[in-house]
Amino acid sequence: MGIVIAGAGIGGLTAALSLHAAGFRDIAVYERVDTLRPLGVGINLLPHAVRELTELGFGERMAALGVAPGTLAYYNRHGQEIWSEPRGLAAGYHWPQLSVHRGGLQMELLAAVRERLGADAVRTGHRLVAAEPSGIARFHTAAGEVAVHAELIIGADGIHSALRRRHQPDEGAPVWNGLTLWRGTARSPGFLDGRTMIMAGDAQQKFVAYPIGDTVNFIAERRTTGPGAGDADWNRAVDPAPIVELFRDWRFPWLDVPGLLAAADEILEYPMVDRDPIDRWTYGRTTLLGDAAHPMYPNGSNGASQAILDARTLAYHLATAHSTDAALAAYENDRRPATTALVLSNRRQGPEQVMVLAHERAPDGFAHIHDVVSPEELTEIATGYKKAAGFHPDALNTRPSLSPPAANRSLDPLEAAS
Repeated sequence: MGIVIAGAGIGGLTAALSLHAAGFRDIAVYERVDTLRPLGVGINLLPHAVRELTELGFGERMAALGVAPGTLAYYNRHGQEIWSEPRGLAAGYHWPQLSVHRGGLQMELLAAVRERLGADAVRTGHRLVAAEPSGIARFHTAAGEVAVHAELIIGADGIHSALRRRHQPDEGAPVWNGLTLWRGTARSPGFLDGRTMIMAGDAQQKFVAYPIGDTVNFIAERRTTGPGAGDADWNRAVDPAPIVELFRDWRFPWLDVPGLLAAADEILEYPMVDRDPIDRWTYGRTTLLGDAAHPMYPNGSNGASQAILDARTLAYHLATAHSTDAALAAYENDRRPATTALVLSNRRQGPEQVMVLAHERAPDGFAHIHDVVSPEELTEIATGYKKAAGFHPDALNTRPSLSPPAANRSLDPLEAAS
């Protein structure tokens, strides 16, 4: 066995596709669930992630899944605009931003892996329980434990990663910040121009909404008190009535928030959790990727996008470095400091700091936003986050591709580099 990927989420599947595109052929993805289904709600793919999927040949397939927002706008809890900016192509990027259903994206990637790597490339019902730096992955299956020998093991197994736990045994549960999120979708006539993503509120309570297809995806959040997040894989349906009540006064001229919440088919509850950054992802021939490496708060809509960047960066270095060890070191050098900074920035609200500042300085509203937050402050927050997250248009549009040059590829690059 050449490369084992634990986890068939967005990061793991993109890693498989990226490695295949880079010339690797001995790749298998192991997934703990028996049947992969299109779970979840909406997510945003930022232009740096859309670039990577486009260069993998999925631009049209991804665009067909959702909506390309042209504007991102921030408001206070009274519906007053704080900051608005163009997004995607309208902001000068060479690639759009896409609002898609997470499950729909995962199913497209899954289908692509099976098309390109073979029908048996994804093996379900395999839960990673241990991985040795020497390259032995152990999986629990219905038939018992299975040991798989590999040249490289990639842990893309999420916030509860078994591979991460192997090297961080005392880390404990994910860190909860006291915010509870309720996610869902609802059929709605839309709001504003039909292509705007909105965020309204402050550090205590917030509402996010954007169109995906013919529905509106929303995230409602509220700071609560309680014993803690417990199991970070909540993903459970809850009664919408108490959530509607929390937002009963959030009726804006351009959006009826309680009405949208009441129209949802289902509302799912999640804790707002992440983990502290760690100082090492790679041990021998094992490394981490996506939420296993750097789970972060969803502020800034960067979780899935960063996993895609991880996958593409790892494949690039494995295909171009002089050895596997050098490739893993280069991957971690590129990605770990960047994602560490992003995790910490998201704990400070990321680009949503504009809402926090507006609330702190004018909790009852304002005559004009520039009376309480200067244009320079607003611009600095927005621009600084784009630079930190790797999607400032000037840098993204001009940086070299992460597709390895064909001349640097061999039939089995991993074996050649070892």
